[in-house]
Parts: sequence; structure tokens; C-alpha cells
Amino acid sequence: MADLSVIIVSFNTAGELAGCLASLRDHRPSEPHDITVVDNASTDGTLEMLRANWPQVRVIANPRNVGFAAANNVGVRAVESDLVLLLNSDTLVPAGAIDALVAELRAQPALAAIGPRIVDPQGRVEVSFGPMLGPLSELRQKILVTLHARGVAPVSRLVTRMASRPRRPDWVSGACLLVRRADALAAGLMDERYFLYAEDVDFCAALRARGKAVGFTPSAEIVHLRGASRRTRPEASDHAYRRSQLAFYAKHHPRWHRVLGWYLRAKGAWPG
Repeated sequence: MADLSVIIVSFNTAGELAGCLASLRDHRPSEPHDITVVDNASTDGTLEMLRANWPQVRVIANPRNVGFAAANNVGVRAVESDLVLLLNSDTLVPAGAIDALVAELRAQPALAAIGPRIVDPQGRVEVSFGPMLGPLSELRQKILVTLHARGVAPVSRLVTRMASRPRRPDWVSGACLLVRRADALAAGLMDERYFLYAEDVDFCAALRARGKAVGFTPSAEIVHLRGASRRTRPEASDHAYRRSQLAFYAKHHPRWHRVLGWYLRAKGAWPG
């Protein structure tokens, strides 16, 4: 039995997925490991590509697109390893990155999960961790992300400094999240009400609610190509984000849920 299972959810990202798998092959973790791809009914030849080129990869083909959270849960339930790495299909794994992430988690028993520094293809750091989302923290997060993406130098320097030291944030990005499988199961896995977006923040909150911490480490770095599935259906992704946002506020901030609903209707952004 493998000590580490890598779970990759895919939806119409055949090209990016092939690159991700190639990076895992070229930079194999030293940990005994296996790889499972959970495909959400892709129509771009993903399954054919996997069967033809990656016979060593376990493939679970969902008959329909069940969403990111539910597909990850399918993968976690299907494996038996102590550690599970949830990895986006649009990522690239540099040499030593997974080994560094595993070493950090194993060195800190108080942690249930840990995330690496995530950078874009140009090496710019992403905002991939933060405080629990709420009206103020979500606004702060959006301002940081927007100004950093626009290249506002003081903000980009701040983001780079934030990602330069280990932290214990409230959440880390589900684009690359290493978790102890026992803790994931005890927390109830990911809430499947979130089709896409916010499931990682909610999942980390569930881990913390059981008395465990969530970690971030700059000693491991992953490249994130970002948004491959979103590019295929941007409007559907926007609606999924709003539905997840409403579900998150209903669960964690019920007093603000109605306010958010009024705001979305006034803005013409109600997901329907």
C-alpha cells in the first residue's frame, strides 16, 4: 500500500492534465505513492488520453460532472494511504516539491493539512492562504488578488513577503493541499454543497474545528497554470462561484447571507 496518494480531479483539461502527470513522472516523490485521476465526465478526450498514455494511473470516471468537492471525496474514499495530496490538473510539480511538503507535514503532528507556496508560470506568487472568509476578509482578499494581478508593486511585494515564511493560516488553497487521510475522513471530507470554489476554505475550517491546525510552507513550491476548466465555460464558473459563496455564508455567516443575497440581486449577479 502506498504511503501517499495523489488525487487529481479533471474536467475537460486533457492537455493540462498530461502536463501535470508528466511533471509527477519526471519529479517522482521519494515516498511510495500512487496517482488517481477522478474525471468529471470530460468530453475532450481525457479518458482516452489517460488509457493510452498513463496505464499506471488509476482512473475513476464519474458519469456526470459532480463538482470539485464531490470528485475529491470520491478519490479520498477510494485510496488507503496515510497521506493524500489533492492536486489540480492545471499544476506542474517541480523537483522535490512533494517531498518537502510531506516532510513538513510529518514534522508537525499538530497539523492536519499543509499547502505549499503556489506561483504562476512567470514565478509570481499567488495568494493561496488566508484568514477565515467573511465580509471583511473576503473584501481584503479580493483587493489583494486584484491589485497583485495588476502588478501594483507595493501589493505584490506584500504578497511575496507573506508567502516567504511558514504560517498557520485558517485555510490553504485546494489547488495543492496535503492532508492526513484520517483527519480528512474524521472531518467529513469536503462539503459537497460546494460545486466549485470555497470548498477548500470550508474543508480547512472543518479540520480546525476538530482541534487540528492548517499549515503553509514556502519550502515547497508548485506552479499553477490556473483556470483551465473555467476557460471552457466561464459563465458556468461564475455562477458556481456565486452559488458556493451563498452556501458558505449560509453555513458560516448566516446573518450576512441575506445581505449577500440582496447585493447579488441588485448587482444582477444572482446565480439562479
